[in-house]
Amino acid sequence: MAHTPGRGAIVLAAYDPHPELFARQIRSLRSQTVTDWECIISVDGDDATVRRILDEVAADDHRFRVLADGDRLGFYLNFERGLRAVSPGTAWVALCDQDDSWYPEKLEVLLPHLEDVDLVSGQARLITYPDEIVTGQTDRRDLGPIMTLLNNQFTGSLCVLRGDLIEPSLPFPRMSTRAAAHDHWLAALAGATRGTRVIDVVVQDYVQHANNVFGDPSRMGATTRLSALRVAWRNARAFTERYEGSSSLPAMLRMLFRVYVGWRQLLADTVAERTGDPRTPVSAFGVERRFWPTVRLLRRARRRGYVASRFVLEYLASWIAGVFVDGRSSTRITSRPTS
Repeated sequence: MAHTPGRGAIVLAAYDPHPELFARQIRSLRSQTVTDWECIISVDGDDATVRRILDEVAADDHRFRVLADGDRLGFYLNFERGLRAVSPGTAWVALCDQDDSWYPEKLEVLLPHLEDVDLVSGQARLITYPDEIVTGQTDRRDLGPIMTLLNNQFTGSLCVLRGDLIEPSLPFPRMSTRAAAHDHWLAALAGATRGTRVIDVVVQDYVQHANNVFGDPSRMGATTRLSALRVAWRNARAFTERYEGSSSLPAMLRMLFRVYVGWRQLLADTVAERTGDPRTPVSAFGVERRFWPTVRLLRRARRRGYVASRFVLEYLASWIAGVFVDGRSSTRITSRPTS
């Protein structure tokens, strides 16, 4: 058995999983060389498929625990629900998707890095399903706390974090936007504490879906500025209809602000509030941010290849939108329960 820094937890978020892929993922967890863990499966909605597959492939494995009350929370808050169920004193937590496949040594490779940092990520081989064609592998990079807030490089299913990061991470920041991502929040928080790390080791297969690209600004390519603006307008309308229930101009401006500038303002201010350390991420992204320093930051990110030109244009448009909807004062930090 591989050495581990104490008992851990695997938090797996599930929603109507594909039976074959889910069964494969459960088998890959059971094949880990690190075995001292509990797997908390937080089910968003109906749990029939999850329980049936567990009965078929892991009926005798009491390390698996299912959380299911029938409520639909969405991907973001389903992970929050799973983290809330982690037992006090858990040494480490690995985040898990329902349709990937971990290599047996994944935890063994990643866990030692938590001696130095609060969150570590590996790389993944990208495959299609059902033909199992390998299309490449991820090239995640640790860009540091400032650039991580701008362009999240941390994919949740590749990450393991220290257990003591859970308490300050809860509750997750709340904002009505698809930009809200559990991995972005946890990476931002870890970057402001003991730090983050990405290692260049492939630790799992990653089944890609069409919406996996969202949230990775480095992949937002556009051939011309005009085409970038057209795409930005189309995306803004689609997001607004879904999250605001309207495509009116005020609703579109609110959504455009939240997707880029607003979400990062909420992250930066919440990190400062939770850690008591209002350093540079707040000055760059928080409520006291200034326009021209932001422009310089975007230029630097573009020159280094961290973001695409389209992302820069959309971010600046988001900033302007925030002026019209009073974005600074309307973006509120999620309050924490008092004891």
